[in-house]
Amino acid sequence: MAGSRLLAALGLVSSTVPVDGTVHPDFVSVVDALRWQLAAYPGGAAVCVYHRGECVADVWGGDRDEAGRPWVRDTMAPSFSTTKGVASTLVHVLADRGLLDYDTPVAADWPEFAYGGKHTITVRHVLAHQSGLYHIRQMVDRAERMLDWDHMIHAIERATPLHPPGMRTGYHGLTYGFLVGELVQRVTGKRFSQLVHDLIAEPLGLDGMYVGAPQAELGRAAKLIWSRRGLYRLLETGLVRIGGRELGELVDGPARLVQQALDLVGVRLDLPSILDALAPRGIAAFDFGAEATLQAAIPAANGLFTARALARMYAALACGGTLDGVRLLSPETLARATQVQAPAPARVVIPFDMRWRLGYHGVFTTQGVPRRAFGHFGFGGSGGWADPRRELAVALIVNSGMGTPFGDLRIARIGGAALASANRRHATATTSPQLAAEVPGVAAAGK
Repeated sequence: MAGSRLLAALGLVSSTVPVDGTVHPDFVSVVDALRWQLAAYPGGAAVCVYHRGECVADVWGGDRDEAGRPWVRDTMAPSFSTTKGVASTLVHVLADRGLLDYDTPVAADWPEFAYGGKHTITVRHVLAHQSGLYHIRQMVDRAERMLDWDHMIHAIERATPLHPPGMRTGYHGLTYGFLVGELVQRVTGKRFSQLVHDLIAEPLGLDGMYVGAPQAELGRAAKLIWSRRGLYRLLETGLVRIGGRELGELVDGPARLVQQALDLVGVRLDLPSILDALAPRGIAAFDFGAEATLQAAIPAANGLFTARALARMYAALACGGTLDGVRLLSPETLARATQVQAPAPARVVIPFDMRWRLGYHGVFTTQGVPRRAFGHFGFGGSGGWADPRRELAVALIVNSGMGTPFGDLRIARIGGAALASANRRHATATTSPQLAAEVPGVAAAGK
């Protein structure tokens, strides 16, 4: 597979890698980017792109499991932190309806939250990752606790922030979902999974958007295929366990040595904070693809989506909050939700500026950084985002690979192809009624 990636990187992959779906001629390069990905990685993937409110690419290919069953139109994939974008959108829908206010203390709607000095933490602090409550490793004794909503909420209620609100930006890799999830449940009286259905999926007619999937939909889920040389393998064989103990128990020595090495290349990491935020004990053995996990609600990490559903949600956000006559958000709320937040004096967990909005981060692609774009990428390679300037929305789901907590080169390539296509379309102001002949296996879409 390493050889396949090298060939793909050099552009030496077959143009006949099987891909199914539809694409507008102006966005053929998106199909090429997907073919590159399918040639370079095991498993499968799906991509969907909207431009100016129109679906211009809806394509998929590869395998949905290690047995080689083909990815099909309605296949969904576990999408890790890409879920945070959906959870954040749900918060904004409720804010738009007057049920939440960004600058109100969380404890106003969730009184038990005030314990331990948390009474001044606002909704804005939570959405901007500035509440100081990222330390799940200190809150629970094992990763499986994430399957128990009540246990997680009680753990957060008992927790003491690691810093005053607003003093640091620390990526709340796993706690974010429970924080915003309990908040929206308190103000509505409904379960988080039901709210996703009622307020986002059903109004927009989405074909696959679940955070806590029903049993009947699990047959559509792709199986996760982990790289045995990736991060998960390191978690299993030594990064987390050293001499029979987890790295968190030995972090002072190893973290110091690792940081000294990283200092040589100018990278400053706070390794203890990374472990606190992303590695509750037992995370190496936690199965994000298990049926029990997919049926639970972990709103920071276990969304089960089609690319089509993600792209359509972000298309509404890219088009001023409304798509096909359905208003998800008002333009005013959307503007507040997507304004870049004032940076905190310091950063932990993630050492660089993510240009945080309220729950969304900035977007990078291989074709540049669209400054107004926002969304959320996920561990494993998935992602979804919107660019209001271009009325562009992009989504990718996958079932293999590792990358970083914010995706990898695959989402950057897909996004870059879509961005370049949208820019060319704007520059030429042309649309073609027929698909270019050099894209076999994919039907034409568009006007």
